[in-house]
Amino acid sequence: MSAFKARPSATLERDLDEQWWMARALALARRGEALASPNPMVGAVLVGANGARLGRKDEVVGEGFHTYAKLHHAEILALEKAGPAARGATLYVNLEPCCHTGRTGPCTRAIIAAGVARVVAAMPDPNPAVAGRGFAELRAAGIEVTCGILEEEARRLNEAFACWITARRPWVTLKSALTRDGEIFLAEPGERRWITSAASRKEVQRMRHASDALLTGIGTVLVDDPRLTDRTGLPRRRPLLRVILDSHLRLRPDSRPVRSARSDVLVFTTPAASSARASVLRRAGVEILPIPSHEGRPDLREVLAELARRDILSVLLEAGPALNDAALAAGLVDKVRLFYGSRSARRRASSARSGAKVASRRRPPDLATLSRMRLEEFGPDVVVEGYLHDVYEGHTVQSQAL
Repeated sequence: MSAFKARPSATLERDLDEQWWMARALALARRGEALASPNPMVGAVLVGANGARLGRKDEVVGEGFHTYAKLHHAEILALEKAGPAARGATLYVNLEPCCHTGRTGPCTRAIIAAGVARVVAAMPDPNPAVAGRGFAELRAAGIEVTCGILEEEARRLNEAFACWITARRPWVTLKSALTRDGEIFLAEPGERRWITSAASRKEVQRMRHASDALLTGIGTVLVDDPRLTDRTGLPRRRPLLRVILDSHLRLRPDSRPVRSARSDVLVFTTPAASSARASVLRRAGVEILPIPSHEGRPDLREVLAELARRDILSVLLEAGPALNDAALAAGLVDKVRLFYGSRSARRRASSARSGAKVASRRRPPDLATLSRMRLEEFGPDVVVEGYLHDVYEGHTVQSQAL
């Protein structure tokens, strides 16, 4: 006889219901991408007191998602829409409701005052000012609290906020495009040679949209003259901050980043860099910031510390092998996304015309060092994603009633 013991159908149905409604809350939260930072992305769904059946949209009495500019938190927006129908309802929210006064009052007090009967959350708030206190306040008021529904998805959504609020530094994602055999192809100056497909390049634009800043080195700018912009066309509260590390201020005034600068280009350089070139770039709208150097280059730790002070939660590192290696060696990369194109590297001799090296033997991070790995496909390309750090280590909830 099988040892398998089926879960009661009512329990299974309730689990499915809760996951369905939490997925809806997460989808709402994602609508705050590039609009909520430096706050977390939060979505809230209030389901009426008569009980929620799977997928029944007419059970929703109120819902909302947070954007920084419009101030109100997701829970408050949902409560305002629900009005009296919030009494006895269940609130699904992807992050623990706040219990402190910041730019707004505590959400917990509003939830209690509205007569909500039950709160289902995906994860605790990593903010030390909340961190379980919100749940405790709700529970003390007689509200049933369950946490841990779709927790992994919720953690991924707000990993940048969690890093910034706990470690006071931005979350760094290294993105690199490689040939199918794992080489970084470096084109000659002025030459456009794509390793990956249009589908992958569209995904990179999505990654830029989800980031507060893009970080690269002067070598990449001199060779490719890239725009470094978010070209999704989607709304964002702040422009993508384009950050360039340039030890000797070799950035050309006629380069694309400089010509398109609208107070969104920040160049970190060393104190010894040319003040004359700095004046020219500043007049063009580029911010020049000398910072302490490490081995003759701007200190990466100082760079990230300054970005954190500017409320930059997430940094997308799109650079060449030298800067990638330096960031990895310093332990400053949290997550990697490696885009493997469908073509293999063709070893070519250095160009006699320019002396440029067109293929690098440097390899991406050892995949054995990555955790929580997953594979995705974009057109003919394969993307490997993995983590080097887990900002939530030791804080997993694993679905429990509190």
